[in-house]
Amino acid sequence: MTVPLRRLRPSLARYGLTAAMALILVVLVAAPLATILIQTLQSGGGAWADVLASRLSQNLFWRPATNTMIIGLAVAGGCVLLGGFLAWLVVMTDVPGRPLIAFMATLPFMIPSFATALAWGSVFRNGRVGGAGGLLEGLGFSVPDWLSWGMVPTIVVLIAHYYALAFTVIAAALSTVNGDLVEAAQMTGASRKRILFGIVLPVVTPAVIAGGSLAFAGAVSNFAAPALLGLPVRMQTLSTRLFGMIEIGQTERGYVLAILLIAISAIFLGIGNRILNSRRSFATISGKGARPRRFTLGTMRLPLALLAWTVCILTTLLPILLLLAASLAPSSLSLFSDWTLHYWIGAADPAFARGQPGIFHHPQLISALTTTLMLGAGVVFAANALGLLIAVALTRQKVPVLSNAVSQLSFLPMLLPGIAFAAAYIALYGAPIGPLPALYGTKLLLGLALTAAMLPFAVQTGRATVAQISGDIDEAARMTGAGFFHRLWAITLPLAARGLAAGLLISFVNVIGDLAITVLLYTPTSPLLAVLSYSYASDGFHQFANAVTLVILVISMLATCAATLLRGRRRQTFA
Repeated sequence: MTVPLRRLRPSLARYGLTAAMALILVVLVAAPLATILIQTLQSGGGAWADVLASRLSQNLFWRPATNTMIIGLAVAGGCVLLGGFLAWLVVMTDVPGRPLIAFMATLPFMIPSFATALAWGSVFRNGRVGGAGGLLEGLGFSVPDWLSWGMVPTIVVLIAHYYALAFTVIAAALSTVNGDLVEAAQMTGASRKRILFGIVLPVVTPAVIAGGSLAFAGAVSNFAAPALLGLPVRMQTLSTRLFGMIEIGQTERGYVLAILLIAISAIFLGIGNRILNSRRSFATISGKGARPRRFTLGTMRLPLALLAWTVCILTTLLPILLLLAASLAPSSLSLFSDWTLHYWIGAADPAFARGQPGIFHHPQLISALTTTLMLGAGVVFAANALGLLIAVALTRQKVPVLSNAVSQLSFLPMLLPGIAFAAAYIALYGAPIGPLPALYGTKLLLGLALTAAMLPFAVQTGRATVAQISGDIDEAARMTGAGFFHRLWAITLPLAARGLAAGLLISFVNVIGDLAITVLLYTPTSPLLAVLSYSYASDGFHQFANAVTLVILVISMLATCAATLLRGRRRQTFA
């Protein structure tokens, strides 16, 4: 039986698009990960033995792994408690100022973790490990080492950074709790405590586990906070140890650490999924409509509101104000006196700041700013273009098995620690591949890695946007003879423009604030802003580091505000 060519073409087009996306994802995601595993096995597994079972293994893996686990579990627990508390206040109580508290509670994740770490150092740093002390030491307080450096400040900084994730997930789950359950319990005389722990908490268990898992994965892979607050006292985590191995040329050991770091993240995410799957049902939404029920806080209304506002201010406004003061003060011992603009616009002076000019007089800053903006724009456009094509393939042109593989591969970078992902790119593309030259130390390698890392955000944004466009419009255009790319350009892009632009801006914020990937892959002759800030801080030039970090924050906040405005207009358009 002969199949008509016009009936065969749609199938070929569908298969071709999905297959092309699968091939690109193999190149960007699967191949680098497979390469690091292969390279660690090529030498007979010697690198594995060195890391896991040698006299060096205690310092190479076991102690950093223990520190990583402690930080990950503590941050996950702290984020669930803090984010869950704020989510409960905003969604289920009559606390005043709920919308503004909800907005403030989502901002910390937009502030790079190294910014919060620098702000912590401006207040709590002591001079026992070299360099100047912080504000408290300048006021005459003796700040203990455990509060200045190491495990405790790293955990606090990471909780302040990641609790926004737990808040967002738990708040979304609490908003779906059927108010009839709460009302029925109140009618039987159940106390507020019994309702909270007996009804509300069990039904939002999936969100609690998801929020804790996201915070854990972020904490164990974070490089900036343990590097700035832990390395001065030789506290190593897997991410900082991995960076050290790559930096000194022990790449195979670094790749082993990358695989182990990925495995730890995967194991704990798998445990969370297993716990969720073991529960029979979390259903709280039925076919009947139900009004939300809010707890009346009574005399605790104002104290709890004050507590919520204190948390929000300490994790959003205060770090920014401290960074601003620390970028103007000659000494962090006295943050609010003798301010000077030298660290911003001053010319080089041998008698001041060891001859370092202000950041806007330093050619490296201008180069880093230009490179960051251009690379960020290029990465987000490439990632969102791929994300849109993948979204179209998954939403409109499904292919059995292959579509599922594309979906899984596009989401995989979300689960991978950034610094381990960067190590995988060095393993595959750091050396020549046939006629292709080595990309190590080039902007192209950095751009490819960041594009792959942004794909989960781009694909999810693309799928959500494409799903709102009726397939009948595309089918009608196809019937008139319009080709795939013509339909994409003339129909899909205009209708999805605002949603895609909002996703593009959010991806841009993530790119310019990324340190875990860029610290391994940046071009030495032209570092990015995040790497420049880290380099200044590592060399003891904290005022310059704070100033560069504020530049990043200003760019991030402008992009975030633009994304918020676009989303607001998009909601009005579809209302």
